[in-house]
Amino acid sequence: MAALSESVPRGPGERAVETGRTVFVETWGCQMNELDSRRFVGLMAREGYREAASEDDADLILLNTCSVRDKAEQKVYDYLGRVAARKRLRPGLRVGVCGCVAQQEGEEILRRSPAVDFVLGTGRIELLPSIVRRVETEGDRPVEVGFDTDEVAYTPGAIARTVPHRASITIIEGCNKNCTFCVVPTTRGRERSRRFAEVVEECRQLVESGVVEIELLGQTVNAYSDPATGEGLPELLRAISPLPGLRRLRFVTSHPRNFGDDLVAAMSECEAVCPSLHLPFQSGSDRILRRMKRQYTRAEYLDLVGKLRKAIPGIALSADIIVGFPGETEADFLETMSLVEEVRFASIFAFTYSPRPMTAAARWEQDVPLKEAQERLARLNDRQQDLQLAANEKLVGEVLEVLVEGADRTGTKVSGRTPANQLVHVGGIPGTAPGTFVRVVVEKGLANSLLAKPLRVVASGSAELSATAP
Repeated sequence: MAALSESVPRGPGERAVETGRTVFVETWGCQMNELDSRRFVGLMAREGYREAASEDDADLILLNTCSVRDKAEQKVYDYLGRVAARKRLRPGLRVGVCGCVAQQEGEEILRRSPAVDFVLGTGRIELLPSIVRRVETEGDRPVEVGFDTDEVAYTPGAIARTVPHRASITIIEGCNKNCTFCVVPTTRGRERSRRFAEVVEECRQLVESGVVEIELLGQTVNAYSDPATGEGLPELLRAISPLPGLRRLRFVTSHPRNFGDDLVAAMSECEAVCPSLHLPFQSGSDRILRRMKRQYTRAEYLDLVGKLRKAIPGIALSADIIVGFPGETEADFLETMSLVEEVRFASIFAFTYSPRPMTAAARWEQDVPLKEAQERLARLNDRQQDLQLAANEKLVGEVLEVLVEGADRTGTKVSGRTPANQLVHVGGIPGTAPGTFVRVVVEKGLANSLLAKPLRVVASGSAELSATAP
């Protein structure tokens, strides 16, 4: 932590002086990238910056990048090309590249793009205010891409939340698994967990402020372990779940290898923990799993699914899947298809394999033609859509609880999610405030969502609302 001591932002009792300057963050990537972007905005707010609505209104543009998918680096440079034109018209505009591509590319970004003023990696987020000041006062073009290897540098109060009823918090950074296809150990570093008491206290403060749903984040969230006591995710769930006012508790993303019986038990026992889980399996073929270094077999994955469904009846499972991994045959792919058929996932996130820099698989022969991989992916997604539609149609007539997130695209319905993370569009209550709980009856099941009508409004946070007519 000492390495980041210079970056500690202003304390709660210190009011930021309004500078009139604005910051805009363009975000690509996962939930952790989204949360990091809110940290950027919050940290700069303590320096007197307001969040800009668009690039046009910004004095500081931050590009928060993701390196998981193919052509991520080219996407960054294409974006910077457009920003460079904007900067030529406004020489005072400052531009920073942050996130996973920043961590991966480092000084190469400065070399290729003169428009960039600084590069900030995933392990140095808390340095953002001091780096911006350094650019302004010294004219440097700093590159900060190191890691604090002991624990996560994290200032909870600096996160600029976008909604009052829901919050995500990081509990662990990095990954130690070294899957052959994955660049995360390079871009996010080794596993570093936050302190148990600090996480619980942040959750307590969030709930007291009106948050009713909390999501715990980590690249391998179930590898969480307090750096001093060794307390893990099961203990954390048991400590957070009873907080008065907390209605829903989620965590993502889990690795099957770290999913012990104690975590299954904690999910079952903790009332606030939602009956939904994202559990990537990547391939249904043991041969491909070995090449990926996933550290489990198909049978072990299915055994875990069985334990989860026995302990938590009705649990909704989702997964990540890679199609066309080097060496994948049609027989291997059919094993993936059969696993999807057997498990009946609530949803999947499937992609064709793309080699990532600094991974083992990138050095292998890319022997699955792209056209063939895309054809397999289409078959997989088509079948998954059929399975989702069949499952959702069976829910017609069921009564569910929905946490309203806002109006749908038509403005005639509100949309929200159930504890099982199903997306539901509810008619008859337009204008219902986000954060409101509504009991609904399902009228129609679609492949990716449900249509429903309200029974009654349950609550918004801890405050009871008047009943809504059926």
